[in-house]
Amino acid sequence: MRVIAGTAKGHHLKFPTGTKTRPATDLVRGAIFSILENTDNGWAEVLDLFSGSGALGIEALSRGAGWVDFVEIVPKCCGIIKENLETTQLAAQSKVYCCNVVRAISFLDKEYDIILMDPPYTNHNIGTVIEQLAASKLVGTNTTVVVTHSPRLTLSPTYDCIKMIKEHRHGDSCISIYRKEIRP
Repeated sequence: MRVIAGTAKGHHLKFPTGTKTRPATDLVRGAIFSILENTDNGWAEVLDLFSGSGALGIEALSRGAGWVDFVEIVPKCCGIIKENLETTQLAAQSKVYCCNVVRAISFLDKEYDIILMDPPYTNHNIGTVIEQLAASKLVGTNTTVVVTHSPRLTLSPTYDCIKMIKEHRHGDSCISIYRKEIRP
């Protein structure tokens, strides 16, 4: 696994073995960032939920994100994220929170430009987490929420105030893009 583009292009990333973590493939990461480059307004603040190895957030930093907060519950994965950030020389632009995603949603207190979610494909309660995220102060008017999931798991077209604007399938992965719905 490597960084696809940007300042850290070509750097190899470690990923955790012996865990349920399933890193997003180069194809899926490339598709996500291609979509974001064509739809997103800003990259100043990025949140990477269910970070695993940190590959998505590190890709965002490499492509010009100003800051990334990583959230991962598995301590082994948190250590690997920190190692990958050091290897790519992007640690100064980030913070790793080693905790449950729902807990992080409750205490993080800033609005993000991009929120990346790559939950375990076996997590069938991801809709509940998306609902909590959508109702939080982390999602603003210009926030783009990106969720990768199994094609066998159908996500709702809306969660609280966010609405699906695009969905793409890449092999055994789906990428769903949400934006805040402007209500009259």
